[in-house]
Amino acid sequence: MAYIVKKNKFIFLLLCAGAWLIAIVAPLVLPGRFFYDAYTIVNGVVKEGLMGSYEFATLFYNTTHLSSLPFSLVALIQFPVLMYILYKIGVPDDFYMLNVKNGVVYLAILIIAVYISMPSKEFITFIYLAFVVFIFKNSRISYMASIVLSCILIAFLGIFFRIYFVLVPIVAIGMYAVTFVKLKNKKVATFIYGLLIIICISLSYGLIKGEFLSESTRVMVNTDTGNASSNSIIISPVQPDTWYGEIFSILYGFFSVNFPINEFKHILSPQIMGFIIWQLLLMWILFVRFSWALKNRNKYRYELWALLLIFSYFIVQGVFEPDLGSAVKHKAGVFPLIYYALYYENSRPDVQKAV
Repeated sequence: MAYIVKKNKFIFLLLCAGAWLIAIVAPLVLPGRFFYDAYTIVNGVVKEGLMGSYEFATLFYNTTHLSSLPFSLVALIQFPVLMYILYKIGVPDDFYMLNVKNGVVYLAILIIAVYISMPSKEFITFIYLAFVVFIFKNSRISYMASIVLSCILIAFLGIFFRIYFVLVPIVAIGMYAVTFVKLKNKKVATFIYGLLIIICISLSYGLIKGEFLSESTRVMVNTDTGNASSNSIIISPVQPDTWYGEIFSILYGFFSVNFPINEFKHILSPQIMGFIIWQLLLMWILFVRFSWALKNRNKYRYELWALLLIFSYFIVQGVFEPDLGSAVKHKAGVFPLIYYALYYENSRPDVQKAV
């Protein structure tokens, strides 16, 4: 008996095939500066190691011998791995339908093809965070156990790979506590408390180290790598060398990478405008789903925690992102969590359809 591919999976495979072709061709047409991280990883600029993002990425690509291959061949190998992970998370029944949520995911797959099919740290992050999603999907793991395990895994990623990931479970736990408080507008209040937590952490860090978090991350990257030439660079109008300057810098960074209305100044740059529209639509959908999860927290308890992790990461992005290009690349790295949150009902068939 012939196997008939369902419409949702057919569209998923068709989209992946098209994006796969783009991933293979991209290294041949994109400018060299687009591959700064990739060249740093494969050219031995940083020594191999088990701690540090560049160090571990260099070790990974040298060990797998992917560092010796042209970037197009790396894309030929890596992109199907990323898509297989999404496939295992689940393809929703209505994936073939043209709606805003599916459109956001279609574009995200193209973003993944362009940004993290080459040698990249985000390829490793993507695979690693997929394990967090599979913990949520495992019915044998209790809800509280999934919270503990996800926090441990993400903190571990921060300690050994990218230090800012340590902040994600801290902010998420604080936001989670707020969801139990009776507030008039719990959705907005949760975000505000998340921002207050990261601001307090940064100010405390500044008192101990003598410089605040955004000053030692975003400003340093833009200065040391010559990123000032980027037309999507994020520069706070107020220098983050005072406590009030740092607060403004964090808020400015948060809105620049998550609600980038202030970035409409790039109206003549179609690629930047594309990211802005994609980001605004993504935040709108996630925010609506967050509202559903708060109102039905028993049914949506796993999605609620996944959303808090996502929002916590977005808040932390407001501290360290140097430009919009890096922001979209880093969001592609955490896409397994985003994909799971967008299509939560597909993993939990007992849950009624939301948005």
